[in-house]
Amino acid sequence: MSRIVSVWLPRWPIQRFLAAQSIDPQTIDPADTPIDPERPFVLVSGGAGGPRLAGLNAAAEQAGLALGEPLADARAKAVPLQVRAIDAAADAAALRRLALWATRYTPTASPWLKEFGGEANGADGFFLDIEGSAHLFGGEDKLIADLAARLDRFGLKARLAVAATPGAAWAASRFHRSPLAVLPLGQEVAALAEMPIAALRLTPETRNALRRLGFKTVGSLIDQPRAPFAARFAAELLRRLDQALGRVDEPLVPIVAPPVYHSLHYWLEPIITAEAIVARARRLMQNLVHVLVRDDVGARALRLCLYRVDGAVETIDIGLTLPTRDVSHVARLIDLKLEAVAATQDAGFGFEAIGLAVTRAEAMPARQTEFTATAAEDSAERCAALIDALRQRLGSQCVRRFAARASHLPERAEVLPPIDGKTCQVSAWPAPEQARPLLLLPRAEPTEVTALVPDGPPRRFCWRGVTYDVTGSQGPERIAAEWWRHRAQTVPPTRDYYLVEDAGGHRFWLFREGLYERETAAARWFVQGLFA
Repeated sequence: MSRIVSVWLPRWPIQRFLAAQSIDPQTIDPADTPIDPERPFVLVSGGAGGPRLAGLNAAAEQAGLALGEPLADARAKAVPLQVRAIDAAADAAALRRLALWATRYTPTASPWLKEFGGEANGADGFFLDIEGSAHLFGGEDKLIADLAARLDRFGLKARLAVAATPGAAWAASRFHRSPLAVLPLGQEVAALAEMPIAALRLTPETRNALRRLGFKTVGSLIDQPRAPFAARFAAELLRRLDQALGRVDEPLVPIVAPPVYHSLHYWLEPIITAEAIVARARRLMQNLVHVLVRDDVGARALRLCLYRVDGAVETIDIGLTLPTRDVSHVARLIDLKLEAVAATQDAGFGFEAIGLAVTRAEAMPARQTEFTATAAEDSAERCAALIDALRQRLGSQCVRRFAARASHLPERAEVLPPIDGKTCQVSAWPAPEQARPLLLLPRAEPTEVTALVPDGPPRRFCWRGVTYDVTGSQGPERIAAEWWRHRAQTVPPTRDYYLVEDAGGHRFWLFREGLYERETAAARWFVQGLFA
């Protein structure tokens, strides 16, 4: 079974508000006086019957205030009382950034969803799946001790617990006697039995109904017959109990997609130079190459995570045109990306850890390259390397390549799709059935044409203020509109294309729009391209 760490921040909204006030005082309304953390301070949210307490500091707790209490009652207990409105969106965004920072311990981090535990103050913690990573820190006890110490340095008092299920870990982080609890595998029932029924993450209505029936602890529910509970209560009760005991799976939603392969390194001293980052990223990629070769795959997308001393995380995503295991190529791309990031972001007090993950891998079977590599294979790899470098420097949307599309209309016969692995494959452009101009104008330009009615070729035309006498012509090539792309009333007219040449040897591509007496009474002419 998995090993889940539950991180609970009891005063998360208050701590987040005070941290924002100290870091950037401009985020506080100028009409409000700064908060004194030594005096009773509460955050309120709207609700039935008026505002209610959604967060409170230690001074407010000592004054006898409680979460969910009406603000009017709180003002009578604590005078004077500092009150501010809770910002749930800012709290959730900050919690997401903190969970992202916690991926330094494991790739899988999942913030608690709003109302996860049925509490009025919303999300105030996150989960970590440390299965397979605890040994890197000397065991589960040392991992959560290190995590708690780092959170304490950020000014965040936390309670942590490790269990086999998210439900059991959540309950232990809130109700276990120790602030750092590790429940041995198979001891979930014994640990939960002593906890109150609130440990099951039930709604207030369900908790109140159970208390009226005399159920106060989880242990009093475990051995009871299930049928009466299923008949009287919503499915939530038995589902939460089964989730906590591991009878029903409770999948976590990771903050970022779990990587396919992952490598992490911790520096003894914080670093800030791009050279040191690239050098370490090169070594991490070398570590990943061994498992990539073992599985006959290559990296198509990578994510570089730089963990700052102050708890922030800088994430750099790198997309590759073709699967690769080339360490030097990946290092060059990271160097190019760091140049762009350094111009807009500050490293603060430096980075204390670095992680490199392969977020997308594709098949890359081994092949001989020294003696049997074809010119096409070599060209595709060099093209992919060039595209990768341009994408890191200019951006993924700024590098495109023409591709053919099945359409008779000239303006729709080619597209600029996003770069992918197929874009670099050397392939011939489909040969047209009729002659096509070397230069196709961005938009067909109207021209005045002298021609025999109804279907005669052009004899003379005036385009961009210059009159041309036609000495030779070829056509017409009739191209009908793509009727399936339009409604019956809006189908564009048919086109008759002509390749014409003037006395100076210049060749043009003209078309007449509309068939006489069938689609139009006065056809229009356009110039759409130029031949060499």
